[in-house]
Amino acid sequence: ARIEEFLYEKFDMKAPSRVTNAELLGLYMEGAAQEFGAATPYGSTLLKVGECEKRLGAVEKEFIQTSAISLLTPLRNFLEGDWRTISKERRLLENLRLDLDACKARLKKAKLAEAKTAVAPDLNETRPRNYVLSASASALWTEEVEKAEQDLRLAQTEFDRQAEVTRLLLEGISSTHINHLRCLHEFVEAQAAYYKHCHLHMQELQRDLGRLPDAFALNSLHSVVTPGSAAEDVSSPLEAEPLKIEEVQAPATGTRKAKVLYDYDAADSSELSLLADELITVYTVPGMDSDWLVGERGNQKGKVPVTYLELLS
Repeated sequence: ARIEEFLYEKFDMKAPSRVTNAELLGLYMEGAAQEFGAATPYGSTLLKVGECEKRLGAVEKEFIQTSAISLLTPLRNFLEGDWRTISKERRLLENLRLDLDACKARLKKAKLAEAKTAVAPDLNETRPRNYVLSASASALWTEEVEKAEQDLRLAQTEFDRQAEVTRLLLEGISSTHINHLRCLHEFVEAQAAYYKHCHLHMQELQRDLGRLPDAFALNSLHSVVTPGSAAEDVSSPLEAEPLKIEEVQAPATGTRKAKVLYDYDAADSSELSLLADELITVYTVPGMDSDWLVGERGNQKGKVPVTYLELLS
């Protein structure tokens, strides 16, 4: 997909719209619902969830497009345009600074050599040839100093001119920052709207699932119905009374010790409040949700969530 987008961008063509992961998941769920049967509890639920996933995918696609317009495109244009120019000019300035330092070092070296050769010669020198060579070297170093000074002035001029160009480019960054700050605010607003829409879609899905027939109750109903049973004989499982904790008795075998991992506040009288690191006795009873166990602490008893426990062997 990235290679395809790269090619479309290079050829200045619009890339095709792609299906998001959520939309793809929704399509697969809807296809599976048709295979299981849209009228079954599982099939109808798959349809509802699949439709919601497709809506989430559409919202995600809109968020991606908005982010590209509000933040990514301006940032990419800056990096590929102004920032590339600024980086080029800064590298040029750095090279000119190195040239300037080299010219300064060359001038310093030439002046030291000139000073050394300019020392007054010894009049008692018995070798006139050495005296002539010394005078010639002094003239050469004087010429070298003049040339080094000329090169230094030229390097300093070029460096100052480049420094001014770079300074003006960097001053323009402040206005760019203001524009990028606005883009960043727009991106945050788009992201907030994206999560808000996702939250609303999920709330709507929860309401829709709450209006569907209770699949768990229906499964229990089908498990007790036998061929030839009368309709009025199968109404009792649907009307079964909820589990009464005070009437639950611990089984003779199957109880275990469990360590509480986190504090838990009971939501109602059927649940047992927990304190982290305490040890309790737990067991399960027929017909109880697999996410819960019955817990006992002394004379206290109630339902406890499995995820808050570490079962001990």
